[in-house]
Amino acid sequence: MTESDSPKQLPLHTLHERAGAKFGPFAGWSMPLSYPLGVMKEHLHTRTHAGLFDISHMRLFEVAGTDAAAFIAQICPVEAGSHPIGASKYTFLLNTDAGILDDLIVTRLADDRFMIVANAARAEADEAWMRDALQDMNATIEALDRVFLALQGPDAAQVMTDSGFDIAGMSFMSGMEPRPGWFLTRSGYTGEDGFEIALPHDRAEAFADNLVMDERVEWIGLAARDSLRLEAGLCLYGNDLDESTDPISAGLTWAVPKSLREGGSYIGAERLAEIHASGPEEKRVGLQAEGRQPVRAGAILTDSDGKPAGRVTSGGFGPSVEHPVAMGYVRTDLAQPGSEVTADVRGRQVPMRVTKLPFIVKRSQKG
Repeated sequence: MTESDSPKQLPLHTLHERAGAKFGPFAGWSMPLSYPLGVMKEHLHTRTHAGLFDISHMRLFEVAGTDAAAFIAQICPVEAGSHPIGASKYTFLLNTDAGILDDLIVTRLADDRFMIVANAARAEADEAWMRDALQDMNATIEALDRVFLALQGPDAAQVMTDSGFDIAGMSFMSGMEPRPGWFLTRSGYTGEDGFEIALPHDRAEAFADNLVMDERVEWIGLAARDSLRLEAGLCLYGNDLDESTDPISAGLTWAVPKSLREGGSYIGAERLAEIHASGPEEKRVGLQAEGRQPVRAGAILTDSDGKPAGRVTSGGFGPSVEHPVAMGYVRTDLAQPGSEVTADVRGRQVPMRVTKLPFIVKRSQKG
């Protein structure tokens, strides 16, 4: 492996080493996978108190200018011009076939300024795609260099308040700039109430240290982040979403405004309208295996006649629900809860049942 191929280190890498993190590669970064507490306890601590995640591998882009709203509405199926200031929206970059290039969070900071949060593995491609789409519009795209942290769990709001942040007026999926150079949203990737905080490098270590000094807060690694999001039925780009997947098949139609489901001026609108009119051929569903053995991503599904039925895209054990959990795509005729399919796990046939998502009761909407 050459130096250029080596995973990039997070700005707070040394802090994580001191915290006893075990590291592993993810999306080109050396990421904390777990801490001495252990994956199971990290997961459950987030569900009962507050977990702190370093998500600095994700990218932030600021879009500014008089055409900023028009530009956002061109590249994403959103009504950006009518978004209130402070509103955060879950949306997508689509290709012309309505395939998902990335799923994003877009926050309106001012009349002519938006913040985009993109996935790490897609950041470079997203930036190139956006700059190509920008053309002659009066807007600029700036890739920001920030430490990015997520505080998630039922104690997160009180911890933020005790840390000096006025978050009383923030509802779920809202954002603001609490201090110069800082960006704060009430959102997350666990199904819990929580916050994502981007801040300058020179303020980040002291801020993180202050948070984990609170007995309610523990560092949480990538492994528990994955089991938390899976229990909450949240998609992982590259597993559950990719360029061959459209929002309707993915069960994410709710993220596309009703006025844009039958067409619009955004990239991919024509094809998305066709899929919406005809219905998808497959749908993303929850899947629960019999027994205690998880069924992992990549397992092929068949129906009762042995015919192809779909595939598992994410799978693992759910510590909160105490049984295996999985997501995948099945033929539309099998998408109803209770439908039975079989997964091929290294030649062993494992019965699975289609179930509703999420596997837990989400608390993220409380705000």
